[in-house]
Amino acid sequence: MPEPLIGAVIGCGFFAQNQLHAWSDLAGAQIVALCDREPVRLAETAARFGIARTYTDAGEMFAAENLDFVDIATTVASHRPLVEIAAQAGVHVICQKPFAANMTDARAMVAAVDAAGKTLMVHENFRWQSAVRRVIEIVRSGALGEVFFGRVSFRSGFDVFSGQPYLAEGERFIIEDLGIHILDIARALFGDVVRLTATTKRINPAIKGEDVATMLLTHGGGATSVVDCSYATKRSPETFPESLIEIDGTLGSLRLDAGYRLQMGNRVENLTPPVLAWASKPWHNIQESVLHIQRHFLDCIAAGVQPETSGSDNLQTLALVEAAYLSAAEGRSVALAEL
Repeated sequence: MPEPLIGAVIGCGFFAQNQLHAWSDLAGAQIVALCDREPVRLAETAARFGIARTYTDAGEMFAAENLDFVDIATTVASHRPLVEIAAQAGVHVICQKPFAANMTDARAMVAAVDAAGKTLMVHENFRWQSAVRRVIEIVRSGALGEVFFGRVSFRSGFDVFSGQPYLAEGERFIIEDLGIHILDIARALFGDVVRLTATTKRINPAIKGEDVATMLLTHGGGATSVVDCSYATKRSPETFPESLIEIDGTLGSLRLDAGYRLQMGNRVENLTPPVLAWASKPWHNIQESVLHIQRHFLDCIAAGVQPETSGSDNLQTLALVEAAYLSAAEGRSVALAEL
């Protein structure tokens, strides 16, 4: 077997724990160093995963370590400087979403890693959930014929703020944090978007950003899709964190319903994901997707090909987020060519 790629993780917060567990399961990677600005969180995470070398400064870490790749699992404000430092160090990069705070930063990050001749992938993991992946495979196989309509929906009343309290503080919330994933699923299913119209609303008075968003997408290939997201929906039973999908094509229709039940014609499939040894319900579908996307990252580096959610590809998903906020603010349809 080839030697594992040597990596480091920057950021030891809530979601980074999943990334560290997944790296531990992959024989093709070995995490040798951690970096976080909070010493207590850094020490606790290092002890949990048995990682001896820790840093509070990313520049010091890159100077001291001989790395093949870095996993940047921090919040968006730090992404551009960290990606550019990683590019200067000549390492492959996997970066948490949202990739950048704006399109200018995103393009600069892509250019920096391209100039270094390294791979840049965005940790856009929802399209790597096993149930969603099965739907993508069916659509790409042509089994539904020409797809002309789709809906990707994520509606929940789950308390996401208890584990990630910073989500309540931003002026932008559901489109930037969750909607970006659902928009990316729509792109994976129906292709790139030429026009988008969005409305948003804040229901929860304790947060600053929007917690409901509805978006109408016109895809370049001819399909129309609806992407709708809510963290203000009281459902029984609660479906968090499932993405529900409806697709109509010229040869048939498909539904991915609650409980990971896929129906296409008279055929029904149970797509319930496994609960990995380190995972827990209801997060298990997202946790499994982290393992899938990180394996994809390693496979692409080995093959010398671009990841499906490369930095350059993710520019298209990030543009949908910007278009949605612009559309909601100005009350109009936005052509993606404007961005």
